[in-house]
Amino acid sequence: MMSRGKGPVPSRPDKANLPSKICPVCRRPFSWRKKCERDWGNVRYCSDFCREKKESV
Repeated sequence: MMSRGKGPVPSRPDKANLPSKICPVCRRPFSWRKKCERDWGNVRYCSDFCREKKESV
């Protein structure tokens, strides 16, 4: 049997417990993403589309 690394694979966090915010442009909720981990405090928009839409208004 081949091992997958050092020890067991950690389980993923429960999606219901992830922090979320409301996008000020489209008013939809969006949740925390791994790619925003370091900068979550400064994230305001759910997507690049909403960020660009805000700048053009």
